[in-house]
Formats: sequence, C-alpha cells, structure tokens
Amino acid sequence: MPSLAPMLERSTPAVVNIATSTNIEIKENPLMQDPFFRQFFQIPNMPRQQQRNSLGSGVIIDSQQGLVLTNNHVIAKANKIKVTLQDGRQLAAQLVGADAEADVAIIKIPAENLTQIPLADSSRLRVGDCVVAIGNPFGLGQSVTSGIISALGRSGLGIEGYEDFSQTDASINPGNSGGALVNVRGELVGMNTAILAPNGGNVGIGFAIPTLIWQ
Repeated sequence: MPSLAPMLERSTPAVVNIATSTNIEIKENPLMQDPFFRQFFQIPNMPRQQQRNSLGSGVIIDSQQGLVLTNNHVIAKANKIKVTLQDGRQLAAQLVGADAEADVAIIKIPAENLTQIPLADSSRLRVGDCVVAIGNPFGLGQSVTSGIISALGRSGLGIEGYEDFSQTDASINPGNSGGALVNVRGELVGMNTAILAPNGGNVGIGFAIPTLIWQ
C-alpha cells in the first residue's frame, strides 16, 4: 500500500520542538511601591517578574552550522530557548537573527549529528499538491498531519506585517508554529505559522510562510 512513512523517516529528524521562557515585568499600583504603605498594611514583598513559558516548533535547515528556522513569534523576547530533537536530545539555542514583519527567525544549536531538511522552490506549488505538516501541537510531541495546498498567495489577513501565505487543510494547531510543511518528496515548501480559528479550534484553514520568502 502507498505510504508516506519512508519520506517521513527522512524528514522528521529535521523537525524540532522549541520551548521558551520569558521574564515579564509585573505592573503594580504605585501605592504598592511605597515601602511605608506596604509596612502599614503588612503587605509582603512580591516578585516583580513573572516567567511565561511557551512551546513551538522549528526546522533544521543547516546541519553543519546548527541553524534552525522558526517563527519570530515563537522565540520573541525569550530569555531562554531550549530545542528538543527527535532523538530526545535537549540543547540550548541562541538567537541568530529575526524579522518580526515576516515572522521569521533563525536560532543556532550545537552542530552535532544533525539532520537538515532540503528546501523546495515554493513558487512551483500548485493548488491541490499534497503536503504534510510536522510539528509539536499542544506540546504533545512531534506529530504529523496531511492535506493539500488549498490556496496560494493569501494576504490581507492581518496576521503578519508581510503576508504571502500558502493555505493548507493539513491540521495545524497551537505549538505547530515554526514547524515544517513538506511535499511528498520530503522537501520543505513552507513554515507553518497560523490558523483561522473563529471558535478557537482547527477548522481546516492553516497558513504557512512559503520557502521563497526566506531563500
């Protein structure tokens, strides 16, 4: 029987899970910053920073240099970035560069025994082409969904500053951001970025940034 398994065995090691932690300043009422006020009402000192954790995905595009492609919104303002490979290794990552308008970022991990994914020319995509989304939805771990290219050149959605999305019905959920959208040859045709979810759940309308944007 036809199967995507051989292709996925080559492609999935290049897709990683990303976990970030960000320190956020807690805004206080000015009275709470007055030591006499706090002492009079016996208000204990509270931490002025709160840590926020988030999850996403990424794609290894250069195994020799350890470069990982992801969405800017996955790692924006993060104090710590941790990458988990398919084989279970957990590696600290450093930000190399980012473009907030295009929502693209590059992070770097130690380049040891990594697998990179080949890039396709997304300008050759056609509506109806079969594609597979690989990522880390809801922090469950690496998952794979399949579908087709539903539309090309989607813009005016108000999601990013610069928009030229490939639309797909392959299931994309929170945590899939930064993950891979590949063709049946296992080549990267886009980076999963956003969904249209009027009721908060997946309705089969997902958007990926085509490879042509960052090549």
